[in-house]
Amino acid sequence: MNREQVFSLIQAHLADELEVDPARIEEATRFREDLEADSLDLYTLVQELEDSYGVKISDEQAAKILTVGEAVDFVLASAGESRPRA
Repeated sequence: MNREQVFSLIQAHLADELEVDPARIEEATRFREDLEADSLDLYTLVQELEDSYGVKISDEQAAKILTVGEAVDFVLASAGESRPRA
């Protein structure tokens, strides 16, 4: 799993869930300000990330993730911790 794969999944999920053009979603895109995501939208994204990547995101951690890039960083860091490295 690499950064591009994680970004693509998050981008596709947000585009579908929020009914926005995927081209609008970049790593610097902010969930609330740029995509007008509400708490339920963000909760759904957290569930999607947990289910897809086997990571656990606490409410406190989720509150600190403000951009798409930060979500990608979190998934990559968490997945690296939970899986043995070769």
